[in-house]
Amino acid sequence: MFLLFGGLFLLLYWRFVSIQATGVVKGHELETEALSKYESGYALSADRGKILDCNENVIAEDTLSYRLVAVISDKATENEKNPRHVVDTAKTASELAKYIPMDEDKIYERLNPSKQKYQVEFGLAGRGISHDVKKQIEALNLPGIIFFSDKKRYYPNGAFASHLIGFALRDTDEDGNSEVVGKMGLESIYNKQLTGTDGKLTYQRDARNYLLPNSSKNVQEAQHGNDIYLTLDKTIQNFLEDAMNRVNAKYSPQSMIGVVANPKTGEILAMSQRPTFNPDTREGLDGNWLNDVVENTIEPGSTFKTFTVAAAMDSGNWFPNATYKSGQYTVYDDIIRDHNRYGWGTISYLVGFQRSSNTAMTNLLDVMKWDTLEKYLDDFGFGQKTGIDLPNEASGIINSRYPIDKYTTTFGQGSTVTPIQLIQALSAIANDGKMMQPYVIDKIVNPNTGEIVLNSEPEEKGQPITAETAKNMRELLASTIYGEAGNAKRFQIEGYEVAGKTGTAQMPKANGRGYDWGKNEFLYSFLGMAPADDPQLTVYIAVAKPKLGATEAGSDPVSQVFNSVVQNSLKYMNINPTDVAEVQKKDVANYVGKHSDSIVTELEADGLQPILIGESGEITEQFPVQGKVLTKGSMVFLKTSGAITVPSFEHWSLRNLLVYKSLSDLPIEIFGEGYVESQSVSQGAVISDGAPIVVKLKTPEEQHLTPPAEDMALDEEEGIEEEQQPS
Repeated sequence: MFLLFGGLFLLLYWRFVSIQATGVVKGHELETEALSKYESGYALSADRGKILDCNENVIAEDTLSYRLVAVISDKATENEKNPRHVVDTAKTASELAKYIPMDEDKIYERLNPSKQKYQVEFGLAGRGISHDVKKQIEALNLPGIIFFSDKKRYYPNGAFASHLIGFALRDTDEDGNSEVVGKMGLESIYNKQLTGTDGKLTYQRDARNYLLPNSSKNVQEAQHGNDIYLTLDKTIQNFLEDAMNRVNAKYSPQSMIGVVANPKTGEILAMSQRPTFNPDTREGLDGNWLNDVVENTIEPGSTFKTFTVAAAMDSGNWFPNATYKSGQYTVYDDIIRDHNRYGWGTISYLVGFQRSSNTAMTNLLDVMKWDTLEKYLDDFGFGQKTGIDLPNEASGIINSRYPIDKYTTTFGQGSTVTPIQLIQALSAIANDGKMMQPYVIDKIVNPNTGEIVLNSEPEEKGQPITAETAKNMRELLASTIYGEAGNAKRFQIEGYEVAGKTGTAQMPKANGRGYDWGKNEFLYSFLGMAPADDPQLTVYIAVAKPKLGATEAGSDPVSQVFNSVVQNSLKYMNINPTDVAEVQKKDVANYVGKHSDSIVTELEADGLQPILIGESGEITEQFPVQGKVLTKGSMVFLKTSGAITVPSFEHWSLRNLLVYKSLSDLPIEIFGEGYVESQSVSQGAVISDGAPIVVKLKTPEEQHLTPPAEDMALDEEEGIEEEQQPS
């Protein structure tokens, strides 16, 4: 017995020593299992990266929402008087159907599953629930209905560059794991960069879930997704969206396209199309998921004459005072006619261009030859992708298969281009011959570290024409609007000189055989720039198949978009109409560390407008910074120390107001878009407390400014500019 019990004791002792030394029993690590038993924690949710405009206004971001869950197992209820599961499924389904986008019978089916479940959810219909809707459902006191905090992708501007921005939705896999995934547009293209990595918080607890003494928390921080800053300007984008909404409601076109760009840099400032949709609800999203500005091709019509003439001019084949016989031009068995069918007799090429004569272009091709035109079209980037930082870009085709194709290409029929190609090519004319590649991504920033992951810079794509040709082309394009024979008088804008070319293109039939014909069956467009002398904006507007009134021309809906967007945008950009003809410029120096009195005097002498933020004394900060070039009348903000005296914000642009707010740190609350109409604190008041300063803005249209000049006395209505007989 002694030996038996002694042996058992030694065996047991050896087992204790072995377990203590190895920490393993039957392959199980005791420490790990103990930690798993007493260790608790939860995930730290990472935010999807924001999408912002060039002024850091949010276009897309994550926001708090709620997820609806119904507990259907009666095991959740311990006291029948206080049920914690769904008791009356019919009533619950009826009530929930009033608040979530799911039919009552579908909700009822969810609440009565074929297999036994503890709880059920309602898919997308039960996600992204706002705080207000949550409160309304909770007020119903429905047993078993509970909510969990969730995140939802939020688009605060509604239908805003929707085909460019796209949208993201929460996807849930078979294991119940879910994440927000980009489905369209930039949200999809840059989904990897926008997606963050969840973190985790762990700690040790006892059986009652209390934190154990001397235990430490282990935090693995969430890594938020990268923020994407666009070249879009929210204010200019809103000008475009509002104008397109008005025209869309008035004329019910088949489709519309609008693009606004900075020709000096290639930055896209605004981009939209119709039909459009609300990315929050996807309302209005039809079968077209394509960004038509980049992914679809069009026959551009007479806007293409801009580049035909630029090629002739730059190659020494443009003689504006030479004459030709207008009306019709024969290419073997095919006849090309002018838009009024009969022409204007023998006229000069200058008048032919101003009247948008097709036969002027065909005769011009005979002068300069196809090889010359083809080279210039290639240099302008037609028939090839621009390289814009968006996917699935189309390239278009310059069609020269048959002789008739070469002639019709001169006036924009038969060959195809993309709207973004037109914007890129026009930048060469607006920018003294230098053609700039368009782009929409300004930079991508890691919000966790502040690191700039991607920083875009303007890129020159070549110089298809000389600076002299570009200047002469701007003058020629302006003559289509202001010249006696010009047919684009509707595009005159009060206070600014515009240069550009109208277009009326036939649209291929749905079956691809031939073209539709009729006043309401064409693609009407305008490709222009302003101010004509030194363009700050290039714009392309196209309206397909609008329902025109009996006395209306195709340029009416197009001009209503173009004129509104350009006039409002130039005013917003502080381009003074009185200084358009001759712009005086001044380089900004470094004023930091100098006395404000002397700098204010110096700036006023240079024709600039100094804005002092603080009392007289040493300048600590300035805007714009050293090296920037300003036009006469521009504001220069000088920050000093001391009390701040409120200036008059009257007629200030939103941009200048935001600069002042940032430098002054005053509690300025801004309402509206456009220009300052009123302020709650009078000029000269010294700010001594934290009371907010309310500033209200209105657009020029809201302030009932004089509308653009109407073309009321044309020699003839702008008719159909192109007619191509089938070959």
